[in-house]
Amino acid sequence: MRQLTIRGFDAELSRCIQGLAAREDISLNQAVLKLLRRGAGLGRESTGVHVVGSSLDHLIGTWTADEADEMERAIEDLAHIDEAMWR
Repeated sequence: MRQLTIRGFDAELSRCIQGLAAREDISLNQAVLKLLRRGAGLGRESTGVHVVGSSLDHLIGTWTADEADEMERAIEDLAHIDEAMWR
């Protein structure tokens, strides 16, 4: 498929596309293709753009069991509620 017509862009999505095109000095078509590829999980280049939901993906599965245990111990006290603070 070489060409596709997409309708129904709302104002927020249009601003996002135009902003990406302006920031990266690329055409609107290139910006749309870039966003489509990113949304499809293809071509994960680092653009510095915050992507909600996947920006920490590179950390998933990177801790060893010892590191995970250490983190659990470090935050253990945070699980306790200090009732005096809520009076």
